[in-house]
Amino acid sequence: MRVAACIALLTAMAGAALAAEIPLDQRRSGYSFMSADTKAMQDEDTDNPGMLSVLDGETLWKRKAGTADKACADCHNDAHVSMKGVAAHYPAFEKAFGKPVDLEARINLCRTNHQQASPFAYESRELLALTAYVAQQSRGVPIAPGDDPELAPFVEKGHALFMQRQGQLNLACANCHDDNWDKKLAGSAITQGQPTGYPLYRLEWQALGSLQRRLRACITGIRAQAYDYGSPELVELELYLMSRARGMPVETPAVRP
Repeated sequence: MRVAACIALLTAMAGAALAAEIPLDQRRSGYSFMSADTKAMQDEDTDNPGMLSVLDGETLWKRKAGTADKACADCHNDAHVSMKGVAAHYPAFEKAFGKPVDLEARINLCRTNHQQASPFAYESRELLALTAYVAQQSRGVPIAPGDDPELAPFVEKGHALFMQRQGQLNLACANCHDDNWDKKLAGSAITQGQPTGYPLYRLEWQALGSLQRRLRACITGIRAQAYDYGSPELVELELYLMSRARGMPVETPAVRP
């Protein structure tokens, strides 16, 4: 019955006209939809399970790797200083590729170009840990995606994907996160989908995960074919979501149900 009720609600969402985007003064982090217990878990570093990955990331930051025998710290020194505010500006435009890259891709570019090491796999423990460590240095910093005019067409592509109906359920991201936020789906709150805390620890996963993992799960949930990790579509969606969350503070590592 629960599955049938979910499908019925999603079908009703699919039939509704898309509403206007959420006004800036009404935009809310997923944190505001959580229970008091989950909020407390995020707020206290000693209780936040995502902090274990941050500690792993700190170790990786200092570890030499690749044929260049270099550590991240050899170029960037103290991450508490050099990485403060960096995650708040990603995805960023990469001139060498003529397109935006997200923070995970930037870390892998540094590995291949400067450490001469193999890139980490998407969703690997190492890439999540190092990304979480870098992003955690921006905790509390307002999200401020780049104003590079070369990013504008990619933001528009991400916006178009956010509004595009997909899959057997014929749903767009906007059907849930613009039209129906603060309602319930299978007993869980529908949030606005703001990307303020990634990589984050999701209780459902019992692990840290990236924004791309969450986007792929949503796409699969509407019975559409998920884009590959690192695909232009997922990076464009990330970029649009970060532009949509402009001014909201970074929470990494956030905790969600």
